[in-house]
Amino acid sequence: MAAPTKSANGSGTTWTPDQPMVSIKDVHKSFGDLEVLKGISMDVMKGECICIIGPSGSGKSTLIRCVNALNDIQKGSILVEGLEVNDPALNKLELRKKVGMVFQQYNLFPHKTAIENIMMAPITVLKQDKEEVARHAKELIKKVRLEGKEDSYPGELSGGQQQRVAIARSLAMSPDVMLFDEVTAALDPETVKEVLVTIQDLAEEGMTCILVTHEMGFAREVANHIYFTDRGVIVEHGPPATFFKKAKDPRTKEFLSQIL
Repeated sequence: MAAPTKSANGSGTTWTPDQPMVSIKDVHKSFGDLEVLKGISMDVMKGECICIIGPSGSGKSTLIRCVNALNDIQKGSILVEGLEVNDPALNKLELRKKVGMVFQQYNLFPHKTAIENIMMAPITVLKQDKEEVARHAKELIKKVRLEGKEDSYPGELSGGQQQRVAIARSLAMSPDVMLFDEVTAALDPETVKEVLVTIQDLAEEGMTCILVTHEMGFAREVANHIYFTDRGVIVEHGPPATFFKKAKDPRTKEFLSQIL
């Protein structure tokens, strides 16, 4: 067993690689009277790629926003490397050093170049050396296959290119977990593949990834485990080979019949 490491919350909680990197237990989330998550539980091990699928309004995006503390929860526990996300004393900066997130909308600064967008957080938030950050940013530009676009502004890039800059921007914080929330939903079909290939590369390199996606072909090929959510609960889950070919729940079968 690997030597335990102390959690960033200072509580003495330990995490080792034989434990889930992300552990979600009985999570409930409501917006006013609307209960969106009704007792969600899942574990994500280091290096796993998890895909969450389901109809609109089933709680998928809300769930991963809870993992990054963008939404609070009313009940349950979310641990990220032993750090309790639901702790009122949570240091959100420490959490977001561990967890990167990429959204459907790219949210790039339009007046900053691609490489400037990537460099901003490490310099302003982590206070890292500018020259070192610049070297890392160039490596990330190469990783997301955007060599030659370093000095381009978002308005000069396609949607797929902007989304890849957004991925590189999250990676610049050197997170241990990456969350992707329907990152191809706003893209035209021609640019979807280039973004999915970038995410696939990350997964193959061992990055722990949790994706909300409607790209079933990608989920089938890349995911270690698939969770189907509907009306705030996990209806069914399993590895792709089992999930797609031997789904048991009627709701799962109906959903898959409509999209496959």
